Amino acid sequence: MGFRMTFEAQRMRVTRLSAHLTAWRNRAGRYLGGCMIGLLALAGSVGVSAAPGLPADLMDMSLEALMDIEITSCAKRPQKKSEAAAAVFVITNEDLRRWGVMNVPDALRRVPGLQVARIDAGKWAITSRGFNSRFANKLLVLIDGRSVYTPLFAGVYWEANEVMLEDVERIEVIRGPGGSLWGANAVNGVINIITKSASDTQGALVSTGVGDEERGFASLRYGNTTSSGKNFRVYGKFHSTDSGKAIDLGSIPPAAHDDHEMLQAGFRMDWDHGHANSYTIQGDVYGSNSGQQLLLASSPTPVTEDAEYSGGNLLYRWTHRAGPDSDYTLQAYFDGVSLKSAALIEDRNTLDIDFQQHRGIGKRHDLVWGLNYRSIRDHPEASQIYSLNPPSRTVNLFTAFIQDEIGLLEDRLKLTLGSKFEHNEFTGFEAQPNIRMAWQTDAGNTLWGAVSRAVRTPARGEHDINMQVIPQAPAPPPLTIMGNRDFDSENLVAWELGYRFSLARQISVDLTGFYNKYDDLRTVDIYTPAPPLEASFNNNMEGNTRGFEIDARWKLRPWLELNANYTRLEIDLDLKNGSTDLLSLGAEDASPEHQYNVWIAADLDHQVELDAGLRYASSIETPGFTTPIDDYIALDMRLAWTPRPGLEVSIIGQNLLDSSHPEFNPDFIFSVPTEVERSVTGKVTLKF
Repeated sequence: MGFRMTFEAQRMRVTRLSAHLTAWRNRAGRYLGGCMIGLLALAGSVGVSAAPGLPADLMDMSLEALMDIEITSCAKRPQKKSEAAAAVFVITNEDLRRWGVMNVPDALRRVPGLQVARIDAGKWAITSRGFNSRFANKLLVLIDGRSVYTPLFAGVYWEANEVMLEDVERIEVIRGPGGSLWGANAVNGVINIITKSASDTQGALVSTGVGDEERGFASLRYGNTTSSGKNFRVYGKFHSTDSGKAIDLGSIPPAAHDDHEMLQAGFRMDWDHGHANSYTIQGDVYGSNSGQQLLLASSPTPVTEDAEYSGGNLLYRWTHRAGPDSDYTLQAYFDGVSLKSAALIEDRNTLDIDFQQHRGIGKRHDLVWGLNYRSIRDHPEASQIYSLNPPSRTVNLFTAFIQDEIGLLEDRLKLTLGSKFEHNEFTGFEAQPNIRMAWQTDAGNTLWGAVSRAVRTPARGEHDINMQVIPQAPAPPPLTIMGNRDFDSENLVAWELGYRFSLARQISVDLTGFYNKYDDLRTVDIYTPAPPLEASFNNNMEGNTRGFEIDARWKLRPWLELNANYTRLEIDLDLKNGSTDLLSLGAEDASPEHQYNVWIAADLDHQVELDAGLRYASSIETPGFTTPIDDYIALDMRLAWTPRPGLEVSIIGQNLLDSSHPEFNPDFIFSVPTEVERSVTGKVTLKF
C-alpha cells in the first residue's frame, strides 16, 4: 500500500471507528437523562458542598480586583492585567460557567478583536485582527504551555483540541504580536488556555446534559491527595453534536452530514518539594469523529465521510524559586497527533523542551530569558488531493528570547525591550524584536504603546506539497498547487496604542488602536497559460490592517453587571510582482468589519442566575464563494438555579433570534458548509 491508501480501505477504518463511537453515543444517550434525574435525587438525599479552592463569585469582586487578576502570557511571568503593555482579555472559569458555553471557541466569541465563526458542527474559523480561515495561520494557541498549532498547513484543528471547561482556570487572549516571547506564528495574537492546579480540583464533579443540537455530553472528574502529599485529578468527557443545516450550493444535495463526536480523558498531578520546588505532570488522550462532505478533484460528487482524529500528550514542568524575584522553569512535552480523512492524512509527533529564567536585577530591571528546542517528526500519507515530497520529514526548531522590563519614574513608567531569535529549517534565522511602554497615571489608569516585528514561518505544506483543489464558483477547472522551496516568511510590523481607565469605581474601559503593516504574504500564483492549471505558493501580497477595540464593564448594582465591547477592522491588501491571485486577495473581506457583544449577568433571588448576551457580526465574503455571508445578530441566554452549594441546574439557549444562519464558508479544503441552528440545552453540574 505504501504511502497511498485506497479510499475504500480508508472508509472501512473510519466506518469501524464510527460504529464504535455510535454505539458509545447510544449508550451515553440512554444514560444522560437518567444521570440528570439521578443527580437531583442524590443532591436531595446527601449533603453537598462546593469543592475546596474554587474561586469566589466574580460578581462579588470589585472592578479594581478584576483588573488586578494576574496574567502570565504578556511577559512570561505573573503581572497584573491592569499593568500589561498589550491588548489583553481574560476569560475566567466563572465566565465560562455563567456564559453557558459548550467549548472554548464559543467562549472566544465574546473577546474583542477576535473573529470567531462556526463552519459546521465541528469546525471553526478563528483569528485575531483579520485573515480568518479554517486554517488561520497567524494565531498561536497554547494549552498549559503546549502549542497546538499544526505545522502541516499552519493553523489549529479546533475540532480535535478540547479541554474540560470546569478545569480551566482562565484563558488569556493577547491581541497583537506575541512573537518576541512566543516565537513565529504568534503574529496577530496568542490564546493561552491555562488549567487549574490539581490542588484546586479536589473532590468529585459530574456535569451532564442534553439538547436538540448538543445530543448529549458528560464530564466526570475526581481529585484527591496521595499519602505523600501529591495532589492529583483524573477526568473523562464525552460529547455528541448533531448535524447542522446544510447550505444549498445548487448541484450539491442539501444534507449536512457534519455531526461531531469526541471522547477524551486525562490526568494532572502537582506537588511541592520544600518551599522552593514545585512539579507538574499531566497528559491527555482523545479520539473523535467529525462528519463532512468534501468536494474533491477525483470525485464528480461530494464525498461523505467521517474524519478521524486521535492523539495524546504528556507534559512535565519543574519550577524552582530561588528568591522573591528569581525563579526558573524547565518544561518538556511530547504530543502525538493523527488525522485521517479523504482530504488530510497526518501523523505527527512533537518533542518540545523549554527552559526559562526570571530574575529581578537591582530595583529597576525585571529580566526574563529562555531557550527552546522543538523537534517535529511527521509521517503523512498521500490523500486523494495531496502528497508531500519528501513524504516524511523531521523539522528542528531552535529559539532563544530575552526581555527586560525597566522601571522608570518610581515604577510608574515601565519600558520593555525584548526579542525572540529563532532558527528554522525553511528560512533560517529570524529575529522578532519589540519595544513597549506603559505609564500609570496619578489616577491609577494605564496608557501603553508598542512597536513589534513578527513573522509567520512557512508551513510544511507550503514548502513540500503537491495538491489538487477545486475552486468554487465560478467553476474553473481543477488546480494543482505545488510547494515552493523558496517560499519565505510572512512579515509584520505592528504599532499599538492602548488606554485603560475607570470611572467612579463602577465602570472600567479598555481602549486599543492598532496599525499592522504586512509584507510577503502568501499567494497562489498560476504559471500555466491554459488547463491543466498549475500554480505554486509565493510571497506576492502586501497590505495593512487597522482598527480599534473597545471593552467596557459596568457594575450597576452588587447583583447586576453589564459588559460590552466593539471591534472595528479594516483590511487593505495589494498584489505585487505581477500576481493575479484574486482568491488570496479576498482575505480583505473574510473577516467582519464590525462586531459587538453586549451581555448582562444578574444574581436574582432564591439562588437564581440570569445571563443574556447579544452579539453581532457584519457580513463577510469568503474567497472562492460568490454568495456572501450576511450579517447576523445572535442572542444567547442562560438561566441557572443552585438549590444548594455544589449543585447547579441550568437551561441554555443559543442563537435564539433565528432558526439558523451561516457564519463561514470553508476555504482551502472545500467541504459543504452548514448553518448554525437555534439550540436549547439542559445541564446539571454536581460537586461533592
